[in-house]
Amino acid sequence: MTPSPAFPAIPSGPAAILRQIGPGLIITATIVGSGELIVTPKLGASAGFTLLWFMILGCLLKVFVQIELGRHTVTTGTSSLQAMDRMPGPRWRVSWMVWIWAVMFIATVFQIAGMLGGVASVLALAGLPLPKAVSACLIGGITAVLLVVGRYRTVEQASTAMVVAFTACTVVAVGALQFTPYAITAANLAEGLSFKLPSSFTIAFAAFGVIGVGASELIYYPYWLIEKGYPRNVGPADGSPGWLERARGWIRVLHADAWVSFVVYTGATIAFYLLGAAVLGRQGKDFSNADMIPTLSRMYVETFGPWSLWLFLIGAAAVLYSTIFGATAANTRLITDALQVFGWQRKGDEEQRRRTIRTLCVAFPVIWTVLYLLVGEPLTLVLVGAIAQGLMLPFLAVLALRLHYKHTPPELRPGLLWRIGLWSAAACMVTAGAYQVASKLW
Repeated sequence: MTPSPAFPAIPSGPAAILRQIGPGLIITATIVGSGELIVTPKLGASAGFTLLWFMILGCLLKVFVQIELGRHTVTTGTSSLQAMDRMPGPRWRVSWMVWIWAVMFIATVFQIAGMLGGVASVLALAGLPLPKAVSACLIGGITAVLLVVGRYRTVEQASTAMVVAFTACTVVAVGALQFTPYAITAANLAEGLSFKLPSSFTIAFAAFGVIGVGASELIYYPYWLIEKGYPRNVGPADGSPGWLERARGWIRVLHADAWVSFVVYTGATIAFYLLGAAVLGRQGKDFSNADMIPTLSRMYVETFGPWSLWLFLIGAAAVLYSTIFGATAANTRLITDALQVFGWQRKGDEEQRRRTIRTLCVAFPVIWTVLYLLVGEPLTLVLVGAIAQGLMLPFLAVLALRLHYKHTPPELRPGLLWRIGLWSAAACMVTAGAYQVASKLW
């Protein structure tokens, strides 16, 4: 059936589908950040190779939730917070799940502040003759200016290219390890796939919250789908044969987008974890706030030689700043939507929405910067946000299940194997969250 002239052609064939993917790669450019660069190597340094299986599983499980949230947005045009607000149960102005998200969001503010401190630490190690506090203020100011003047696409493209290059160098570094005293053996990999848990689960749980598509990125994802026009291309849900055909076509694009991104960020996660386990773990170089960046740089210096310190510094700055920049842009849209969900702004007022986004483009960098200046401990700040994201994952899994069974037209629901994967992902997320809470209470 030929789609209505009001809608673009439905992508068909691998080439056409790949040309349309994008939201997942935007997320990938932002998530190869504090999770991969900081939390994952720290887990490798403390646990060795033991949790390689946990890293892979953590990346895989979230794809099922990501696609379900995306499917709902593509077919309804509904954002993440609007979907949460439809959850049954207690309400006080909004659904109970929106309030849980609000708590998690406050915690992720700490995480972005920690990444800002990480960039300041990178610049200090690079020899920039400025105190870290001054560097942090400059970074925050530059971010606000770039977003207000509308340079998002330019920075997005540049940072994505740099993140991809740095990630590729990290993958190469894992291969280069085989020619150093830190070579990874078959016994190491067998240990990593032996399904053991560490005695202390906190850092592992923090990593679970942010590796791959973290909880905040799962929530951002539908907003990028809306920005890129997926729901607009499908049109209003009238249940007609033409609408169903368009929905199936763009859901295929959604699947390709999510799985291509999965391959990219899982490869990055494994590479960073193996570097941390092989180099830092064997050296006993677990790190804290004061020595975070110098210790992380050893993963590259011990692999490539002293010259690679600059490779690490440039790559680390790009990875962390791209996450700050992308998260700031996403959060402006997220909070603007939250104001409407809470009833504090009128829905459908596009001019008010644009004004709010511009205001938040300035407000958020100020908040990140002030918080870092007050706390001054980047690793601690990052871990606060990471643990909060881990605790949010079970709720997002429950949301995905409800959207699948209650709000997805039967004609667009996938088959049995997909449902098994979705239920398995939800069960694992709930179990991990419950285990973390129980380990702290008893």
